[in-house]
Amino acid sequence: EQLVESGGGTVQTGGSLRLSCAASEYTYNSVCMGWFRQAPGKGREGLATIDSDGDTRYAESVKGRFTISKDNAKNTLYLQMNSLKPDDTAMYYCAADSVRCHGVFFGILRQNGRVNYEGKGTQVTVSS
Repeated sequence: EQLVESGGGTVQTGGSLRLSCAASEYTYNSVCMGWFRQAPGKGREGLATIDSDGDTRYAESVKGRFTISKDNAKNTLYLQMNSLKPDDTAMYYCAADSVRCHGVFFGILRQNGRVNYEGKGTQVTVSS
């Protein structure tokens, strides 16, 4: 598999989780890597992206609470999630694209489209 997520679980409101995404070397070297989520009955929501220069972008809904990062030695992408809220409950997916990043990446997901590579997801549940 190209992308494998881990680190999901159940946490109380205000808690934290760190998601990990193990990538194949080829996928990890994509122009863009990111995270998106999808809650039951809702569309895809892009959360954060990081490009090959290390520039990052965040959705307004998570800015200041979530941090995206990469560990080049481990070919692993992370999403540190703090101050979690019940509205953050969703399946979280790791994704990568060989060409498109940031605003374009978010736009594709907003229209329920697909980027080049997508993982199978990890569930995050925030209890009130």
